[in-house]
Amino acid sequence: MSDRSVAPPSWLVVHTLSRAEKKLAEWARREGFRAELPTYISVKRYRGKVVQFEKVLFPGYVFVRAEGRDGARIQQNRHAARVLVPPDMGEFDRQLREILSAIDAGLEIRPVSGIQVGTRVRISGGPLRGMEGMVERLEAPLSVVLRLDFISEAAAVRLETVDVEVV
Repeated sequence: MSDRSVAPPSWLVVHTLSRAEKKLAEWARREGFRAELPTYISVKRYRGKVVQFEKVLFPGYVFVRAEGRDGARIQQNRHAARVLVPPDMGEFDRQLREILSAIDAGLEIRPVSGIQVGTRVRISGGPLRGMEGMVERLEAPLSVVLRLDFISEAAAVRLETVDVEVV
């Protein structure tokens, strides 16, 4: 009998083919994997009517909780371009959980092109208390960037000034 503990599944970052994120996430869930595909609501106005679209927050990426050995199986899916493994699983997990928490809290979130240089802040109030991010915009409400460093992507949430403190 072995006394080795079984490590929990890791996150695999699946880089998908163009516009195939939802198909790959659905396949992964059908196969029994936990798949995360962060989305946000985009509002467009057309000739007097307002239309809402659910868009992928990080185009080209699906996050799948699986064993490393499952990477080859996932890679074989026709919607997957390649499977990546974050080098710092703890940091990646923390960053992804922060972004998913912001979405679950119903906060306004949107993609950010590139990570902006700014003041690092800790969120001191509200549903994201304790998380850290970078200030993207100084006008109220603040726009705070939550990063996913491994794929060089970020998302911004809008917070009141009283809910952040400089780190």
